[in-house]
Amino acid sequence: MTPPGLDATQLDRYARHVIMDDVGPDGQARLLDGSVFVVGAGGLGSPVCQYLAAAGVGRLGIADGDDVELSNLQRQVLHGTDDVGRPKVDSAAEAVAAINPDVTVDRYPERVTRETAPDRVADYDVVVDASDNFPTRFLLNDACVLADTPLAHGAIYRFEGQATTVTPTGPCYRCLFPEAPPAGEIPDCAEAGVLGVLPGTIGAIQATEAIKLLLDVGDSLAGRLLVYDAAALSMETVPIRRTPDCPVCGDDPRIDAVSDVGYDGRCRIEQ
Repeated sequence: MTPPGLDATQLDRYARHVIMDDVGPDGQARLLDGSVFVVGAGGLGSPVCQYLAAAGVGRLGIADGDDVELSNLQRQVLHGTDDVGRPKVDSAAEAVAAINPDVTVDRYPERVTRETAPDRVADYDVVVDASDNFPTRFLLNDACVLADTPLAHGAIYRFEGQATTVTPTGPCYRCLFPEAPPAGEIPDCAEAGVLGVLPGTIGAIQATEAIKLLLDVGDSLAGRLLVYDAAALSMETVPIRRTPDCPVCGDDPRIDAVSDVGYDGRCRIEQ
């Protein structure tokens, strides 16, 4: 007998989920009804989109304003050589469709801004920050906290990666990093390089967090920063504590809307 909410083809496709006690047919149906907004279709966004699609998350929003470049292909496995010059969201949407026709993709060929972030974030169950710059990270953090939308964050640099999750009840990204570092202090991937396989590890962790949040199972990385060193092949978690004077999640928050903040430079909140 086919479980309620799944047809015979889906029962076969998701069989390894369905037989798990913590997922089962009801959990798989929740994934199919779930939605995730992925910001960035590059190194981190590639494994995120691939694994969320394979898992059967029914709706993905993918935001990226860039075109595929040849230098991307060393790590951005969602795209191929024939995609060079195409918008990343188009390449990503086709790759997702090839993995799983159950998944609907909303394409946003743009950078997320103060004007678009509130509506985008509010329209999805979970947000995944697969961006590559501090202004977007702070913007997504603030928008998600204000909307009570969980956020799975990831970042990579050379051989190092990190991940954490922001939930409505936990500390946020500003509790960990009150403001962005000065411009030029931390080189980007184009300047410093990045091990091609590294975003696969961190992106898979972000996808794991998103799936767990949709299923409401396990312990998320809320209140913890996972730090991964690919060179040493070591991983540790560092506790993050909520900051009482955090401007967005603190006892007396000063950010009521993302329009109140300038997301450039240091992303600093004036006292």
